[in-house]
Amino acid sequence: MQRHLSWFLVVTLFLALVSVAGCTPEKPATQAPRIRLADQFGLGYAPLTIMLEKKFLEKHLPGIQIERKKFGSGGAVREAVIAGDLDVGFMGIPPFLVGWDKGVDWKIAGALDSMPLLLLTYRADATGIKDLGPEDKVALPGPGSNQHILLAMAAEKELGDARALDDIIVAMPHPDAATALLSRQDVTCYYGAPPYQYELLKQPGIKQIGDGFSAFGDAFSYIVAVAAGRFYREQPQTYQAFCAALADSLEFIRAHPEEAAEILARVEKTVPAATYREHLTWPGTRWDITPRGITHYAAYMQQAGYIKKAPASWKEVTYPNLHALSGS
Repeated sequence: MQRHLSWFLVVTLFLALVSVAGCTPEKPATQAPRIRLADQFGLGYAPLTIMLEKKFLEKHLPGIQIERKKFGSGGAVREAVIAGDLDVGFMGIPPFLVGWDKGVDWKIAGALDSMPLLLLTYRADATGIKDLGPEDKVALPGPGSNQHILLAMAAEKELGDARALDDIIVAMPHPDAATALLSRQDVTCYYGAPPYQYELLKQPGIKQIGDGFSAFGDAFSYIVAVAAGRFYREQPQTYQAFCAALADSLEFIRAHPEEAAEILARVEKTVPAATYREHLTWPGTRWDITPRGITHYAAYMQQAGYIKKAPASWKEVTYPNLHALSGS
């Protein structure tokens, strides 16, 4: 009897263990790596288009899932990163610094380019910002954008007040701003970006009355890739793949501008390939991952009251993969 009872207990325990094992949930299959990207309008974001069309991300991380969104301003990209909807956003240094100043958990993963930014008008009598008045409207991507801060720099130099023109700026995405200036409706000036500014200069009556390099005092990185801190920490392999893919994209544009132009013409459909080829190699244009102008932008924006603090070094607001470069 005792032997039968012992056998019964053994069988019961075995069945119980099998039952528990059967109820244990299976480990979920490993999810494919994912990256959520967002850019804006214009030639400055060409490296992202090249990256996706040439599949440089997939080259470094096979199976990666890629999401791309388009926004009208760096401020909109910033809000999407804050909301947790993006991993990497492409924007100018000023909107990045505004977010960093407010405590947004992000840093620069790499620069994309440096290129001329031009202030255009159809006003025949205007030769510079000193000729602008309350009746004028200056279209630019938004407050805190590259163009806004460059306009403020010029206003401080020429008018003695960085905010002298703040009341006449109108926030518009580049395509809308270019159309508005060309039609001579709603705006009298447009602080632009390639390719729109170059095409506008070909139109009768449109002329340049200012430029970003002169206002800034030197060349600077126009667009930078900004990665959320959580993305950098939680997906290091994906982050590294992105940085490698960005470097590949920039090298491709430098080495193969004709093919890059053909890709951009096919995908973006803004101007023909021959025109893209001209714009990609326009004087003053540089495709380079090294970030430049961060500390100058930050010092000016702090002094002018656009941000409360400035980084002690450009390395404070960039990730370690850039620190061996000659940034500024």
